[in-house]
Order: sequence, then C-alpha cells, then structure tokens
Amino acid sequence: MRLVEQWNGIESGLDPRWSDLRLSLRIDAEQARERAAALLGPAGPGLSGDTVRFHVMRDGRGIGPDAAQRLLGRIDGDGIAGQLTLVGTSEAEAPPHVARTTLAAEWQAALEVLPSDWSDLVAELQLDSSADVDRAAVLCAPLNPMQLTGRTGFGFRCASERGYGASTAMVARCLARLDEAGITGHVRITRALSDVHPLGTQGATFLVGRRPA
Repeated sequence: MRLVEQWNGIESGLDPRWSDLRLSLRIDAEQARERAAALLGPAGPGLSGDTVRFHVMRDGRGIGPDAAQRLLGRIDGDGIAGQLTLVGTSEAEAPPHVARTTLAAEWQAALEVLPSDWSDLVAELQLDSSADVDRAAVLCAPLNPMQLTGRTGFGFRCASERGYGASTAMVARCLARLDEAGITGHVRITRALSDVHPLGTQGATFLVGRRPA
C-alpha cells in the first residue's frame, strides 16, 4: 500500500481534537531509508534502526497534515515502499472557561463603589450587538432609556431615594431581564452626585450631550 494511502487511513481514524502525531516509517533498505529521511526533511525526522521517526502538528510548530501528505507522496513518487505507523497522539488543551459577568452583577458592582450619600446618577448600557438594541429598550422601558449618539446602547438615570430616574432595584430587575434574554454588554456609571438636597425641584439635572437628562 502506498504511503499516502496509509497516511489517509491513519488520519481518518484520529480523534478530531488531535494536535500532535508521532509517526514512524519502517523501510528495510538503508539507501531508500536515507532517501526517505531526506524527503521528510521539513518534518525534522530522526533515524532509529530501520525506521524514520517524525512529527505532524497542527499548531504551526512543525509540518501539518497537508504537508505530511505531500512529503509522503514524494516518497511514493520515488518508488520507496515502507510501513507507516502511528506511535502516539496528543490532544489540544481545551481553553479555560471564563464565566461572563452578568449585567445585573456589573450593576451591583458599580453601585458598591459609590459613596454612601450618592443621590443621583447617569449610567450607560453598551450592548455587544446592534441587533439587540430594540429588544433591550423594550425590556428596559421602565428606565426611560436615552439613545446614545454613535454608540450601540442607551443611557438611563437612577436615583437613590427621590428625584428623577428609576430606583436601583428597578434597574437591577431590568438588567436581569436582559441577562435572561441572552442580551450581553456592559453597564457603567458615567456621572453621579452626592449629598444633594433639592429645594423646589424633584432633583438634579444632568446635561448629556446638549440635552438635559
């Protein structure tokens, strides 16, 4: 059987997760063995007795499967017969799973760094996908979302006890709805006021862009 056919048979039986193959090519005739090792030069082969040993890798550190097939085809083209054997395999390590922080958790973390006497704030919700903007605006309707110019998302106001804006609990509930709907992004507080005592008004007014918020 030709070496390319032997290689195809080995490759078809591999675990799809393989990353590194260790192969041996047994050739009885010394001269033919040395010629085969020369043709396998890009693979950095090693000679051991009547076998030529080499590696095939997927991570770019050596020859890949396509290159291995071409090199073995050259050996076939020289009329050299041999026995190709799989010595061992290694699997690629799975990337570590990184748990994504939910929007509700980001909101809670942002509140925890505010001073205890904060009264009013403006926050922004930046979404990962523009396709989610309309759906997110509906789910966050109680926050009276404000469109962000040139960005994918919206802003909103929040008040600690009284004044303009939603309560912290309402913000948390709306963001939890987005988490449940699989809508991802980031929320951050952009402006905050502390120790505000309104007189004749419900609360402070922020200027966002050129419009009051």
